[in-house]
Amino acid sequence: MPRIALTRPVPPSIAQCELTHLAREPISFERAAAQHDLYEAALRTLGCQVTRIAGQPDHPDSVFIEDTALVLDECAVITRPGAASRRGEVDLVAEALTPWRALHRLEAPDTLDGGDVLRVGKRLWVGMSSRSTAGGAAQLVKFLAPFGYRVSTAALTGALHLKTAVSALPDGRVLLNPAMVGPSLFDGTSHIAVHPDEPMAGNVLVIGDTVLCPASAPRTRERLESSGYATARVDASELAKAEGGLTCCSLVFDARTP
Repeated sequence: MPRIALTRPVPPSIAQCELTHLAREPISFERAAAQHDLYEAALRTLGCQVTRIAGQPDHPDSVFIEDTALVLDECAVITRPGAASRRGEVDLVAEALTPWRALHRLEAPDTLDGGDVLRVGKRLWVGMSSRSTAGGAAQLVKFLAPFGYRVSTAALTGALHLKTAVSALPDGRVLLNPAMVGPSLFDGTSHIAVHPDEPMAGNVLVIGDTVLCPASAPRTRERLESSGYATARVDASELAKAEGGLTCCSLVFDARTP
């Protein structure tokens, strides 16, 4: 069955993005857009059918589509982003997902960013960041209980989202920065630590059996390869200035109708 990757274009307003942990510095729209094109090309090379939905030039963070939805095999959850400036992004994403999944919608006043949700099999962890609330995690429990998922919360330090700090790997292990999130949170799940000189390397994107890594993290990529993983690289350095990672820029899921 086809593997779909929903993406959104880089908005010209990206330099006005929300920032939580990074100091603001100049962002080149042209360079960010070129890197995003190469990111989409990498997804195609790895077998994804890339579908770019309409952009929202007045929403600086709209390229980071992951935060607007959580897509599982059984359903999709349309989130309520923690940054009020981002809540206008969700309706177009919901429209794009309607042909593929039954939808649930997070309700006010709770918030949840998709970047705070880590899935390993039937286990989900929700990062208690500045963008996601315990109430948002509780709504996720309600939506997903019929499908047998277990949902836990996870504390994190110095990271915008949980998946800034930790990503699931193809075989059930996780890649993480132990300074941002404790390995003990994951109930004995085996882990690989990022190289200490690459603290932002915990965000990688798994497509099939391949781990797509940021070009800025060659030592962490070497650690993954020495552990037996197939890897590929993409330069997302301009998007990283907006606190974006590789998972942030797509929603990847297998095609199936509701």
